[in-house]
Amino acid sequence: MPQKKNISFAYSNTDLMKKSESIVIIPTYNEKENIENIIRAVMALEDHFNILIIDDGSPDGTAAIVKGLIETDFKDRLFIVERSGKLGLGTAYITGFKWCIEHGYDYIFEMDADFSHAPADLPRLLSACRDEGYDVAIGSRYVSGVNVVNWPMGRVLMSYFASKYVHIVTGLPIHDTTAGFKCYRREVLETIELDKIHFKGYAFQIEMKFTAYKCGFKIKEVPVIFVNRELGTSKMSGGIFSEAFFGVIRLKVSSWFRKFPQKKTA
Repeated sequence: MPQKKNISFAYSNTDLMKKSESIVIIPTYNEKENIENIIRAVMALEDHFNILIIDDGSPDGTAAIVKGLIETDFKDRLFIVERSGKLGLGTAYITGFKWCIEHGYDYIFEMDADFSHAPADLPRLLSACRDEGYDVAIGSRYVSGVNVVNWPMGRVLMSYFASKYVHIVTGLPIHDTTAGFKCYRREVLETIELDKIHFKGYAFQIEMKFTAYKCGFKIKEVPVIFVNRELGTSKMSGGIFSEAFFGVIRLKVSSWFRKFPQKKTA
């Protein structure tokens, strides 16, 4: 019998009075070394971002730290969804997307907890969507060269050529197809059939970009510098890369037999 997925929500009952149109989703699993610092860094930005943490049952107490910050400092801006265990990056974001749509946010972000994505770049992604009229903004490591710091050369090459591989197989006109630092306008996530997004690992990032592109949304790559984590443990594995490699082929083939919902025109 499959394990029951217990999901609990913890957020202020005043969240409907939120002052922000933007929210940053941060999935976590054992991020106690980083979580308070990343939350405070995002909250300190001049642009008013709220944060939604999706925690997959971190045994190190990550969720307790977040709930403590909700009570003491950020009760109207910081929210958490707790899940029963490691259910995958893709399902964490899908859970977060649905939560954010339900709560009326206009700009919804993906971001890692480990400072590999610089909080200072969030306003640049927001500006691309809010001010320049793009539907998706990607924090891109490869749109202006290779902007990666403290990664082993083997991993840099694997990531770079993985994006090239995705481009060749799918025709997706994006340099950094595996990037996990993004801003979506709400309409994108409302149009994409989220329950048809199948990948759970980093192939999820490819599938979301490919689906947004096939739905006719405008995508912009914003150059960023990616810095490898200094604290905590990476969640990457060989299985994640395997899913991405073979999943791209399945993604392309399945697109031949699927009619994608299209962006509404004014």
